[in-house]
Amino acid sequence: MATPATVAGSGAFPASSAHLEKDGRHPHVVDWDGPDDPHNPLNWPESRKWTTIATLALVTLVTPLGSSFFAPGVPEVLRAFHEPSKLMATFVVSIYILGFAIGPLIIAPLSELYGRSVIYHTCNLLFVAFTVACALSSNMDMLVGFRLLAGCAGAAPLTIGGGTIADIFPQEKRAGAMAIWGMGPLLGPVIGPVCGGFLVEARGWRWVFWILAILAAFFSILLFFFTKETYPPTLLERKAARLRKETGNANLTSKLASGLSPKEVFLRSIVRPMKMLFLSPIVFLMSLFVAVNYGILYLLMVTITFVFEGQYHFSSGSVGLSFIGMGVGMIVGMGVLGVVSDRVIKKKIAQGNVKPEHRLPFVLTLPGGIALPIGIFIYGWTTEEHVHWIVPIMATAFIGVGNLTGMMTIQTYLIDAFTVHAASAIAANTVLRSVFGAVLPLSGLSMYDKLGLGWGNSVLGFISLALIPVPVLFRIYGERIRTNPRFQVKL
Repeated sequence: MATPATVAGSGAFPASSAHLEKDGRHPHVVDWDGPDDPHNPLNWPESRKWTTIATLALVTLVTPLGSSFFAPGVPEVLRAFHEPSKLMATFVVSIYILGFAIGPLIIAPLSELYGRSVIYHTCNLLFVAFTVACALSSNMDMLVGFRLLAGCAGAAPLTIGGGTIADIFPQEKRAGAMAIWGMGPLLGPVIGPVCGGFLVEARGWRWVFWILAILAAFFSILLFFFTKETYPPTLLERKAARLRKETGNANLTSKLASGLSPKEVFLRSIVRPMKMLFLSPIVFLMSLFVAVNYGILYLLMVTITFVFEGQYHFSSGSVGLSFIGMGVGMIVGMGVLGVVSDRVIKKKIAQGNVKPEHRLPFVLTLPGGIALPIGIFIYGWTTEEHVHWIVPIMATAFIGVGNLTGMMTIQTYLIDAFTVHAASAIAANTVLRSVFGAVLPLSGLSMYDKLGLGWGNSVLGFISLALIPVPVLFRIYGERIRTNPRFQVKL
């Protein structure tokens, strides 16, 4: 039978019950074997941590890639299925994002029950299957239905990826990992049309889905072989189960066990993201900020093809190149964010005064917030006035910088502010932004028809301009709001 020390923590030598009580441990509670336990994901070697993030980033790149990869081929899809509706032209793209809103409601609670790895692998398999079904679709209804299901399955890395980062990285190293992982949700939709335009022109729209399925399958295999479970409650429960079997002591329990039945855990985990979204002012306002900017990004994604084909007579192949500006802007934003954010946190740690609000430095939030409306205004009026196509493409770089810095600073802030329930906070954020990303684009072409490209985009610019104070507000008052009992959400 294992000694109490083996169960409770040290594992190096037998310990008496008195010693355990002095250390504040209970002999029947299973914990890590000390602060340096190599099985604790926080103590993994750096090479293993970054391998996990790299493979996760590849998967997280593919699923958002699916949102817009075939956007340049939408006109061809409409012709193939004899669909005249402009609304359907945007709906067949944005329905995928609606899946990103539905999926997290199931994925987040399942990850708390079974851990992260099994959810990643199951959802990756489903994503490949639904993407193949899209490639084989014989009518518009079939395509739309499987696009929705693919979006639901593809939401897994977006929903629990932030939690994985919180599992394996200490606070001062998360921003760099978040920047790498977070390039998928923003850079994926930009890379998609650039490649998809030429692919559609050369091979047709169905090959977009075949390529997507191949990439998803390959990266899913990499994730399967190169990553392990990171969720501490699952790891400690596995350890407790092993020790119960080895020792015959049925009283051994994980230190992180909730004491609830699986049904209660699942139901609470489904409700928790929605409670956080609607009852926590931090989660709601931050998610609203990201959601509006994300919705604007996707509105531009699904309309840029029509704008550049109509205004500048781009071919279905070359029209994908009009997305390069956004991609460049996001890469620049990612590089700046990864360096500046962690540098700020390390400085505050050295001063002994670190808090989640330091993830919202003015040097990032203000330039990023201002860049977005500036880019929208320039893009709208230069396309309206038929200014040379390079100018609106350059303007979209500002949109890329603004979206990436806004989304990533806020997601990192939510992880630091709600560490235990980081997955639920990110799920709440993902649900709201995905709803906006799915619904807002539906009005894009109609809005441009009524208001024109200049005033139509100006409306979007004014909305994003009005939201600039949100991250500034929480940088100044976030700690006061976060610690105020009036705003504490009972989870």
